Amino acid sequence: MDVTIEKLVYGGEGLARIDGQVVLVPFVLPGERVEIVTEQVKTGLLRGTVLEVLAPAPQRIIPRCEYFANCGGCQYQHSEYSFQLDQKREILRETFERLGGIRFEGEIQVLSGPEWFYRNRIQLHFRDGEAGFHRAGSRALCSIDHCDISSPVLNEVIRKLQNAAKQSEWPRFLESLEIFTNENDIQLNIVESARPVAARFFEWCAGFVPNLARGPILYTVSGHEYQISRGSFFQVNRFLIDSLVTEVLRESSGKWAVDLYAGAGLFSVPLSHRFETVDAVERGIAASRDLQANAERAGRMIRTVRTSAEEFLRQLSQAPDLIIADPPRAGLGKEATAELLRVQPLKLTLVGCDPTTMARDLKKLVAHYRIARLTLIDL
Repeated sequence: MDVTIEKLVYGGEGLARIDGQVVLVPFVLPGERVEIVTEQVKTGLLRGTVLEVLAPAPQRIIPRCEYFANCGGCQYQHSEYSFQLDQKREILRETFERLGGIRFEGEIQVLSGPEWFYRNRIQLHFRDGEAGFHRAGSRALCSIDHCDISSPVLNEVIRKLQNAAKQSEWPRFLESLEIFTNENDIQLNIVESARPVAARFFEWCAGFVPNLARGPILYTVSGHEYQISRGSFFQVNRFLIDSLVTEVLRESSGKWAVDLYAGAGLFSVPLSHRFETVDAVERGIAASRDLQANAERAGRMIRTVRTSAEEFLRQLSQAPDLIIADPPRAGLGKEATAELLRVQPLKLTLVGCDPTTMARDLKKLVAHYRIARLTLIDL
């Protein structure tokens, strides 16, 4: 069946239509005519698989990575990078208008970095002596021996773990392993394992993984040093973390700032150099420990609070000068959004990794706030 791709949607899939039904097709570009086979996902929605690209777009290129379209990690490598950025900007604008009713007339600034070798964190999966990533749209394994978007240090670890997974000493229970690096030290984290078992595994790995950290590692961003433990969240693009912090804190200063979903304090620490008092709010156990350590390391007026964003906001009777909110992919949600509208800080900076949930939250927030700046950071 031949279809013409109308546009790309969030996640990188192309949208086409067949007899009034929407068809989502991966690894295509707007304007392309492709031959596909389809399967019904639900009423009114089909999913297509490309058999042949009949009329390629001029922006189509040969993907650099040999695993592309098998590995589920990347969605855009079949197009020029500048075109990827243009498409992501339009997806953001269209998503805000369609889901949030928000027509942003200003320019959406795009911040980008090197296209390759940028990730400082990955999660490897293991099956039957092989290491790799999940296949696109599946939990089946795509075995790899390198990753072109992961840092050189991570690629070295990938190769070593791929070899180690074939050894008799390899623990057969191990399904997933998170790997994080500051480009010197390596941190491994077994999410699903008990600590004694993990400790023995890490001791074994220390024999072939150089600079394997036994505890937290230190990561420097914009001149500030952060302790990052296993289980703590930290931004993954090593080239753009500084730019992210600069953009989030741009034109911000005053007496009192609140950093919601503060994590290890990526924004809290530099905020403390711009505000007299900073409240850093984080609920996670590992992240809270790192947040406290990083606040003490900074030597500034940072009050760390271990609680949920909603609970903290409920306690506020006065409006801070600034609230920064960097929630997980699920977004702020109804309760936190309602509390922000009640508190009404003078300025609100919202950071998000999913434009659909951000559009949902902003739909309510724009009843009181005006969007002054919208920036897409290609993390």
